Amino acid sequence: MIDFTLPKDLKRLRERIRNVVEQEIIPFETDPRWTDHGPTDEMRRDLNKVAREADILAPHVSKQYGGLGLSHVGRAIAFEAAGYSILGPLALNCAAPDEGNMHLMQEVATPEQQARWLGPLARAETRSCFAMTERGGAGSDPELMQTTAWQDGNDYVINGKKWLISGANGAAFVIIMAKIVGGDLDGQATMFLSDMERPGISVDRTLDTLDSSFPGGHCEIGFDNLRIPKSDILGEAGEGFRYAQIRLAPARLTHCMRWLGSAARAHDIARDHAVTRMAFGKPIGEHEGVGFMLADNEMDIEVCRQMIWRTAWMLDQGDQANTQSSMAKVVCSEAIWRIADRCVQILGGLGLTRDTVVERIFREVRSFRVYDGPSEVHRWSLARKCLHNAKGSVGRRV
Repeated sequence: MIDFTLPKDLKRLRERIRNVVEQEIIPFETDPRWTDHGPTDEMRRDLNKVAREADILAPHVSKQYGGLGLSHVGRAIAFEAAGYSILGPLALNCAAPDEGNMHLMQEVATPEQQARWLGPLARAETRSCFAMTERGGAGSDPELMQTTAWQDGNDYVINGKKWLISGANGAAFVIIMAKIVGGDLDGQATMFLSDMERPGISVDRTLDTLDSSFPGGHCEIGFDNLRIPKSDILGEAGEGFRYAQIRLAPARLTHCMRWLGSAARAHDIARDHAVTRMAFGKPIGEHEGVGFMLADNEMDIEVCRQMIWRTAWMLDQGDQANTQSSMAKVVCSEAIWRIADRCVQILGGLGLTRDTVVERIFREVRSFRVYDGPSEVHRWSLARKCLHNAKGSVGRRV
């Protein structure tokens, strides 16, 4: 029998996180340090202090590094509660890209690398970034990656450009994806760790984007004969694409968790407005046009939550859950966008203003349908799997 009962400890944790978010994090939403390119690091540190004092910092990180050591199901509960404010995941140190980098480094980094980079990151002393995407190249199709690394003695020399690198401004270190040139691993992708303050790395531009929730913004960065010692390869050389899947499958899902919390916040605001706003002799929520939108929100929220929980459960069982996380990413990103859109509509003119957080949630969640694979790429991949599974079964069913 499938048991959907949440353990009491997770219920208590959810309540604790939700209380901290509502009472102490939401007031930061009007802080002028939240800029067009994300919250400043000073603001981030103040937010982290709140979570640290409440003992809810880094819920996904192992207890060895000061986190709560939650399972994937536990993260689903905690991250959704944190996401009730866009700033909540940042406060808890479980926001992208740091959360995905922490997960990856716990899985494949050496003890020395973990002590040098993961420890300070898990304690919210530093930030990081992940450099894979390239303009006109590696993004949805990582095979198009042009950034190269060639071995020179005990070093690798990296050249190339990356773009839309979240959090690059002010990051302490970066995980770089590059293709090996020459030797037995020619053309194979490899991940490298590097401090950002190293000769050969430049942050060339901060992009103006629709969203503004990532500290350090989204940047173009360049590598010009960047020398990385062989000891700073993350995992094994030539295994970059495999490690990307280790990072991306859970990361897709944690995005769903966080943004579901924000969608629930927008829905609560729209619902409360629908109860009090009068039009044509009664609250607008009693008009079917508005009531049906609220009902659709409720259904979208429930579908997202169930998909997230099931995929998280599969990850906890040791399943890679690549197909399920891909499905969840499409379903949740599109449903959460619909929820935010309906909430703007229900609020009417108010929804177009910044008098509520709904307008910001609307802008922020639109990007979710693009990063970590746009919906179209996931659908294409799922269709290929569907057709592959059909081969050999044609004619068996009547």
